Formats: sequence, structure tokens, C-alpha cells
Amino acid sequence: MMLIAESGSTKTDWRAIDNTGKIEQFITKGFNPFHQKSEAISEEIKLNLLPFLKTAVKQVHFYGAGCSSPSMCGIVESALNECFQEAEIHVEHDLLAAARGLCGHEKGIACILGTGSNSCVFDGENITANIPALGYILGDEGSGSYMGKRFIADFLIGKLPEKLEKDFTEKFGLTKDKIFEAVYMQPMPNRFLASFGKFLFQRIDDPYVMNLVRSSFVDFFDRYICRYEGYAELPVHFTGSIAFYFSKILNDVAAEKQVRIGRIVETPAAALVLYHTNKD
Repeated sequence: MMLIAESGSTKTDWRAIDNTGKIEQFITKGFNPFHQKSEAISEEIKLNLLPFLKTAVKQVHFYGAGCSSPSMCGIVESALNECFQEAEIHVEHDLLAAARGLCGHEKGIACILGTGSNSCVFDGENITANIPALGYILGDEGSGSYMGKRFIADFLIGKLPEKLEKDFTEKFGLTKDKIFEAVYMQPMPNRFLASFGKFLFQRIDDPYVMNLVRSSFVDFFDRYICRYEGYAELPVHFTGSIAFYFSKILNDVAAEKQVRIGRIVETPAAALVLYHTNKD
């Protein structure tokens, strides 16, 4: 059996392909080696994936957020080796998953807009340019954590419209102390900040929310996409929940920036199955 995993900081989308070509889908929590140790990753896999696999795993292709250096990949690889002791393990950055899944073997720009954000130029085989993603503190423009950070900051300083503030308070009951604990003391603060994406999506007709989402996308295009050489000639593809659910606004901003949108998908996992079954 072959396992293909596409992991963000919030969730991991797994595809299991057996020898007959049958495909099964599983979901676990997301992993990010910047915020989690090998033990936490292997514990989640043992609890919420291994019990459902019917045959032995011989090959694992894992694409993950934060897997951007040998040391970070090593944290994930160690966890996978513990869980799949007889398997050949491959750990790559989630940006490569986006590029392979969105572009296939064609040239294009691949972008991730989920809990975090990232982008690259892909020549059909390799990533040829990447303006570095700086994470939820220094960057992640256009992502769920970026929108959540701005929204929560406005809430704390009393800048939200009255009705929006009332709705938010009634739904979440968050105080400054609770927010500070989640952001500065608890693990995975980026996941906490991004968790308010659904609340924003449900209120997208509110002018404040519309401007927040739109300006976040403008920041992403200005700081990344529009700085790649030849960006206006290449199709620009997107994956991630934020890109998928806010696709209308994303398309509007792209048109203003004279960017040609290609595919917008919630996850590239299905396309990765095609990539690996055709390749391997």
C-alpha cells in the first residue's frame, strides 16, 4: 500500500492506495515540525490513522507545512518511521505538493492560502523561484492566521463594528486573557488564529469582513505574486481552505492585479494521487 499525505498546520489529508488501485481517504490533525515534536506526530497517526489501514504500508509520500529544511523534515520522518517501520519514507515541503498537484507537469505559479500562506514558480518539474514564507508572526499574508490575527487585534482594541463585536463575543466568549494565553502560551497559535475563518466567511457580506479579506489578498499579491518575473504570463493556481471558500474575492483581486487565475482547489491530494501513480 502507498500512502500520500498533504498536511497543513490544521489538518492532514491522507490517501491510501492499495495494490488493486483502490483509494481510501482519511483525515487527521495537521502537523508542523516548527510547533510539534516527533512524539506528538506519531501519537496522532497511531491513534487516528493506523487502526483504519487494512494492509501493510510500503511507501509513504508526506508533504507537510514547515518541512522546509533537513532538520524539520527529520522530525516528521522520525515519526513516520516509527509508525511505518517497513515503508520507504519520503518527506517534502507542502509547497511542492501544491506545485505538483496544481501544475502537474506544466509551468505555473502555485500558491497555498490555508492556515498559512506560501507561493512558488514551478517549471513543470522543479520549483524555480520562491519568495520565502515568513510564518504567522512575520508574514503569512492572505492566510487564515493573517486574517485572524488582524481580526482579533481589532477586537481587542475596540475597532470592530458594534454588531460584529456582539456576534463574536456571544459566539466565542473570549476575553483578552484567554486570547493572550492561546496566542502566547499555548501550542499552535497559528491554528487558533486561523480558526476564526469560518466566522468571517459566514459574515462576508459585512463591509468590515469584506475589506479585511480583500486587503489580506491584496497584501499577498503585492508581497509575493506580483514580484515573480513573468507573473502576468503564467497561470496562478491556489490551494487551501481560505483560497477555496473566499474564491470570489480572490478572483476579483487577481483581476485587478492582472493575474490569470488557473485552478482553485481546497486540497491538492487527489491530484497528487495521479502524479504518484503515473510516476511510480
